[in-house]
Amino acid sequence: MTMHLPTHIPLENASNLRDLGGWPTVDGRTVRTGVVFRAPALVRLSEADVAAIGALGIRTVCDFRGTREAENSPVVLAGARREGLPIEPTVGASLRDILRTGQATGHVTPEEMLELLREAYQAYALQSFPRYRALFALLRSEADVPLLFHCSAGKDRTGFGAALLLTALGVAWEHVVADYLATNRLWRREVAEFLELPAGVKEALLSAHENLLVAAFDAVRGAYGSVDAYLEVAIGLDGVGRRELRERLTV
Repeated sequence: MTMHLPTHIPLENASNLRDLGGWPTVDGRTVRTGVVFRAPALVRLSEADVAAIGALGIRTVCDFRGTREAENSPVVLAGARREGLPIEPTVGASLRDILRTGQATGHVTPEEMLELLREAYQAYALQSFPRYRALFALLRSEADVPLLFHCSAGKDRTGFGAALLLTALGVAWEHVVADYLATNRLWRREVAEFLELPAGVKEALLSAHENLLVAAFDAVRGAYGSVDAYLEVAIGLDGVGRRELRERLTV
């Protein structure tokens, strides 16, 4: 039933643009197609890419990139309003520290990179939740959908957001993980050429890792007791709001 998922929208000059629809929920419904999209930063698009994205009818673009990231590479989609929801790339700052240490000691390990990413994912959940709360508020507004949310690669900040949304809609964890890990086969790693890193460290940084997503959700349970409580308290989605969101975004 889910072999064809996620629904990837092929582009010439970008990759990892997807429709979040199609995933089954545990209560027998299906996430609507054509309403919510996840993506990397859609920059340097070809004419064909612009046409393909234009056909999606997107009204709102939520940009999770940090302020400087967004200023350096603006994402402008015709007919869509941009909503800046910046989650600053703290991994980048920490990575610079690690690289300095590595240059001094002669090595940087993939394990150090993964530990940084784990800390970043926990921070997405426990510190950056106002950004995700704003995303959910927009998804509940008829005037703001179809909606697309993105970061730089569409992998980490976007990956956690997509996992949170699918979970709120009642999608089983195995499918939430499948959507998250699909980045590893759909993203062409357009940024890789700009990274001067050891091969193992680069692989760790540019891959989606299930244990990172698990770490984020474990942090949620540790701080709030349950994902349901987190959705209510941190994301602003009580039982009524969650039912309304499911009615809006599933069939």
